[in-house]
Amino acid sequence: MIYLLEDDDSIRKLVIYTLQSQGYEACGFARPSEFWEAMAGKAPTLVLLDIMLPEEDGLAVLHKLRDASATRRLPVIMLTAKNSEYDRVEGLDAGADDFISKPFGMMELVARVRAVLRRTGEESGGKEYFVGNAVIRPEKHQVLVDGKEVQLTYKEFELLCLLLENRGKVLSRGTLLDRVWGSGMDRENRTLDVHIRTLRAKLGDAGSCIETVRGVGYKIGGEV
Repeated sequence: MIYLLEDDDSIRKLVIYTLQSQGYEACGFARPSEFWEAMAGKAPTLVLLDIMLPEEDGLAVLHKLRDASATRRLPVIMLTAKNSEYDRVEGLDAGADDFISKPFGMMELVARVRAVLRRTGEESGGKEYFVGNAVIRPEKHQVLVDGKEVQLTYKEFELLCLLLENRGKVLSRGTLLDRVWGSGMDRENRTLDVHIRTLRAKLGDAGSCIETVRGVGYKIGGEV
């Protein structure tokens, strides 16, 4: 997911449309207050950040991102009408990963986004699941809750990914045991229930998405 903080409606809509047409998930915000509200619920993989903004300028937003441990390494590309060397150096020194001056071409922007994502190891080819305030990245064996990494055991992670891959479907206890622990697992064993309980606890509020279907098994409900 890419977040764009840009108060110019026409630029914001064009950038979001372009990113989505290139296969990226993207969401735009006109004001920093909207951006911070979204950040509290879902962590992006990259931020496109204008400097001249209402409420607080982009450099102040960047400083806050870099001061917080959860977003210290979040890739940020600055977008601005300012074109002096001083402004460029100030943005980069504050921790920006790249700096694009307006007006810019959409394909140049996409190329810069790809380059930064490759450089930071966040290229969008990997699958991501969003469950409430949690982000699950199967290829990286990574779970983030409110932007902070949560450690799952191998079996917990495997169980969570299996449920996510079949979201909306009820998976029987037998299917889950066979797929995660192997066909030799005793069907009366409580291992599955214990893992579901600890998984819910580790995911916090997002854990409520794991639903128990009495007499059958479990499923992931809602949008992910």
